Amino acid sequence: MKFIGIIPARYASSRFPGKPLADIAGRTMIERVYTQASKALDDVVVATDDDRIHDTVQRFGGKAVMTSTSHRSGTDRCREAYLNVGSTADVVINIQGDEPFIDPSQIEALKGIFEQHPDTPLATLVRKFDPAKGFDALFDNNTPKVVLDNDMNALYFSRSIIPYVRNRKWEEWVDSATFYTHVGMYGYRADVLEQITRLPQSSLELAESLEQLRWLQNGYKIKTAVTACPTIGIDTPEDLARALREIPGLQ
Repeated sequence: MKFIGIIPARYASSRFPGKPLADIAGRTMIERVYTQASKALDDVVVATDDDRIHDTVQRFGGKAVMTSTSHRSGTDRCREAYLNVGSTADVVINIQGDEPFIDPSQIEALKGIFEQHPDTPLATLVRKFDPAKGFDALFDNNTPKVVLDNDMNALYFSRSIIPYVRNRKWEEWVDSATFYTHVGMYGYRADVLEQITRLPQSSLELAESLEQLRWLQNGYKIKTAVTACPTIGIDTPEDLARALREIPGLQ
């Protein structure tokens, strides 16, 4: 089975303009993402809508492709990039461009889903919620939650807490059930990627602002794998400053 990793990278960001080019101990964020992804994938490409990002990737020896400025999501950008580079990969791995410390084992976990279950249409990662973080962290609507069936397929994603724990005080919820949070990395079988990018936005997607609900609402299954690796996403300059403080001796 052949894989390609695609890293969508936009320059425009309301909270952190130029984020892919942010300096992290002498290397740009996009270079760090690319380097980590290349440890798990032989074929990696940055899909961008900005010449500055494209040229930066080429300067450090990476592969980049220009894509439209009008895409609604990273999934749409991945589809165009897949076509523009003429890829024949069976599976596309969508790697977040704002996670410079991504662990290659997370990519390997996604690859493993397709290798073990070749008929998998879509895949993503989840993480068991650590009860020590407390209810406030679980309640955070910026951390989507997910419930799974017995075969590790996603049943639903929500910004609300799912499952609801009945007959328990909310302070007891984190110790009363197993909760999973979503890790935003996706794998798509190439033919399925073409199909889902043609779907109109769905009512559940619009309500929760979670694009994966469009796929579920249209009958696609999303297989999951559990990762224990921490995720350090960078949404703001403050996030970056905090991450640098938490990672001593960054090279």
